[in-house]
Amino acid sequence: MASRSGTGIRALAAALSAGALAACGVPALGGTDDRDDGGPVHAGTKGECPAVAAPRDSASRQLRGMWIATVAGIDWPKDTDKPAAEQRAAFVKLLDTAKAMNMNAVFVQIRPNSDAFYRSPYEPWSQWITGKQGKDPGYDVLAFMLKEAHARNLEFHAWFNPYRVSRQDDLKKLAPNSPARQHPDWVRKYGTGLWYDPGLPQVRDLATRAVMDVVQKYDIDAVHFDDYFYPYPESGDFPDDASYKAYGKGLKRADWRRKNVDTLVESLSRQIHQAKPWVRFGISPFGVWRNKTSDPAGSATSALQSYDDIYADTRTWIKKGWLDYVTPQLYWPIGDKRADYAELVKWWARQVEGTDVQLTIGQAAYRVGEDATWKKPAELSRHLTLNARYPQVRGDVFFSASDIASNRRGFAAKVRADHYSRPAVPPPVSGRGGQAPPAPRDLKVRADGKGVRVEWRPSDGATSYAVYRVDGKRADCAPVDPNRLLADVRGGGIIDPSAKRGRAYTYYVTALDRLHHESPPGRGATLTVPEG
Repeated sequence: MASRSGTGIRALAAALSAGALAACGVPALGGTDDRDDGGPVHAGTKGECPAVAAPRDSASRQLRGMWIATVAGIDWPKDTDKPAAEQRAAFVKLLDTAKAMNMNAVFVQIRPNSDAFYRSPYEPWSQWITGKQGKDPGYDVLAFMLKEAHARNLEFHAWFNPYRVSRQDDLKKLAPNSPARQHPDWVRKYGTGLWYDPGLPQVRDLATRAVMDVVQKYDIDAVHFDDYFYPYPESGDFPDDASYKAYGKGLKRADWRRKNVDTLVESLSRQIHQAKPWVRFGISPFGVWRNKTSDPAGSATSALQSYDDIYADTRTWIKKGWLDYVTPQLYWPIGDKRADYAELVKWWARQVEGTDVQLTIGQAAYRVGEDATWKKPAELSRHLTLNARYPQVRGDVFFSASDIASNRRGFAAKVRADHYSRPAVPPPVSGRGGQAPPAPRDLKVRADGKGVRVEWRPSDGATSYAVYRVDGKRADCAPVDPNRLLADVRGGGIIDPSAKRGRAYTYYVTALDRLHHESPPGRGATLTVPEG
């Protein structure tokens, strides 16, 4: 993942116009609320609707996310000296920024440098929480982040770096219980930092145990890797002569290195899905696999090649079905001479076609304002417009949260106005089981001082609920239009603050499991909002 200094965070809500925010957040209720607020209650007929189909998958289904980078305080926490309460408040502010943007996922870095944002039996607490590696922050950081993300119905993709140890090269500066301190023979100095040697089985075992510890203990939605496998080329070759001699088994060194990474990816995919089939595994690779000049199957580009330079054979991982999603970092503008965004979207769309691997695109929010092209606030909006040509593209993830929050040159507000004016349900996941829950029952709507209160009885097996609203009085049993989505929430109800006085609305609710399989709508309910 690209690394750069974070910018000051200010709430996106303050940057967007009041008009743009009118529909941005539908408050969710924690559960069914039986308080009488004085308005008449209108209830749908109890029972399910016969012969009404569930909404089909469509282009309106999108994953919309942002990376929250913790290494070096890029996004959070900005200041390791701040009290825990202030740090937590800053994290919540980032989540509220995601909701204001009508996003539905966050990708949070929880193992940036062979360390942990949780109590790990294998690695020390991260220095990026308190300023000192190994220092207990006094609370379970990951549990807190998960709770707050899920309360806003944001998917939580737990982001791990498998091989990076430190941004500096002195082992003695690491915590005494760091595996790198305890096993210095696993570590290689390269560039300005320290790296585990991916050629060592012990290193793959450590990365696997770190990931599976989180999978088993925490209710995460996905395991996420970025583009750091073997380090990007710096001065000289990566110093793995000893491990190559011990484990190379006659392979060319480049093939052996790719095999080492392949082994970790395949093994982790299998273990994650055996432990919890609903937890997805996704990777965000460098945006160029190979250039066409190196391989006829490559892209018409002339950039660094992840296959050759960091030994990440992403194309094979897709074809083998080891990944649930791939999010290539397409951090170039449309028309770039070395790596044209338009060419790369087309190339990646071809790679996932016919597979169960979902394609989302990594967007370079951090580049806004850099040069003549990136000074145009519409550049990233243009990317999303181009994506719509390819049905294989199922969403976008922005690097990173601080840039979305700062809304430089108004780019985030434009993305929201052009593409994210309504919320979205993530696309359903294929090949990992799961099924749509029963349709919600006992839908009730009532007017109160805050808008229209919409409540229902939760369904067994449901993780979230999609609420749809249409103008006027409609049949209580009817299919829903995905483009009329009002909210996707957890719990048993919402308040719709955007309903206008004197207008009639009909509401429908569907139930979704955690892999986003959607039920048919339950019986709808209509309400005319009182004039006063």
